[in-house]
Amino acid sequence: MDLEFLQGLAVPARTKMAMIIMDGLGGLPLEPGGKTELETAHTPNLDALAAQSALGLTVPAGPGISPGSGPGHLGIFGYDPIRYEIGRGALEALGVDFDLRPDDVAARGNFCTVDAAGVVTDRRAGRLPTEVSRELASLLRGIQIDGVEFFVETVKEHRFALVMRGPGLGEALTDTDPHQAGLPPLPVRALEPGSEKAARLANRFIDQARELLAGHRPRAATNMILLRGFDRLPKVPAYQDLFGLRAAAIAVNGMYRGVARLVGMTVLDLDGVTPVDEFAALEKSWGDFDFFYLHFKKTDTAGESGDFAGKVRAIEEVDGLLPRLTALKSDVIIVSGDHSSPAVLKSHSWHPVPTLLYGKIVRADGIAEFGERACARGSLGMLAAKDVMPIALANAQRLTKFGA
Repeated sequence: MDLEFLQGLAVPARTKMAMIIMDGLGGLPLEPGGKTELETAHTPNLDALAAQSALGLTVPAGPGISPGSGPGHLGIFGYDPIRYEIGRGALEALGVDFDLRPDDVAARGNFCTVDAAGVVTDRRAGRLPTEVSRELASLLRGIQIDGVEFFVETVKEHRFALVMRGPGLGEALTDTDPHQAGLPPLPVRALEPGSEKAARLANRFIDQARELLAGHRPRAATNMILLRGFDRLPKVPAYQDLFGLRAAAIAVNGMYRGVARLVGMTVLDLDGVTPVDEFAALEKSWGDFDFFYLHFKKTDTAGESGDFAGKVRAIEEVDGLLPRLTALKSDVIIVSGDHSSPAVLKSHSWHPVPTLLYGKIVRADGIAEFGERACARGSLGMLAAKDVMPIALANAQRLTKFGA
């Protein structure tokens, strides 16, 4: 659905909406005919909510497309992720509250490990502690090249955001990350003439970073960096302008805070990093906003690690906290994921994502189970993730009639 058309139908209301995103929620069974992670998990609260909801399966970006978390989130937020394509670098920079300017070029960085031949042996440098990452980021901030400013901002563990600021920089750049161990880092290449200067500068930065890390080594396993997701700050219409929603985001990790900030959500401060802390922030701010987005990362982390049982436990943890949301009497609740991350694949996948839409005036399917096969029987059917928000807005009585 066209966002401009939807914007014309949006009307004010006093209703409350909440969206729970379990990152990488969709899964696969360990063996043919078995149960997925979500179907295996003991989820009495989600199952009870499912019985009062419309169920379906959502396609984040398109049939057969395995999306990254950025496009996956834009889709479930109601945007066409193909039209509003965004690199991960811009999201990482926004996620750490960096003042990203329209002409800046940002990339997501990993501290990594290479061997004597320059081949990547660990893309995450053993997930080095965040405090070590901060020390290394401070070291790299000393790099100066041709009057262009380089900003290095720690995200978490091995991850950082790199921002280049200067005249004549283009963002059409390739990744250096080979995305698997056993291969050397790739050089940054310009995909168009206007980005050739930025490619040269990025490669010079990488060369100097390698020299500095080799000479510093607070942790011997960290001796190189990988960069990916180069991009500028895109222009995306905000929730307040589109839907008239005062929207808040509750997320721990930087990238998810970044994509929420990109669409105009207020990113709430947290007193900790656990799901309990996230639900506490929801309760504390319930009276201040119309729409809440809650993000939980553990499901995706376990899926990408191949930890089937860990993903089951992560789902059960969220289920155990769900009564804290339902006690708030939200008018609409969406439970979904930004993409699938089956443990058997150890990666994001193209599989449609189980989705639940509860509303006080929803036409419930009466299916008292939240899982892939249960959602396949639901009335929402299989739909584009971007079409969930219009249905949610309608159930929140925030869309007026179309036509006479």
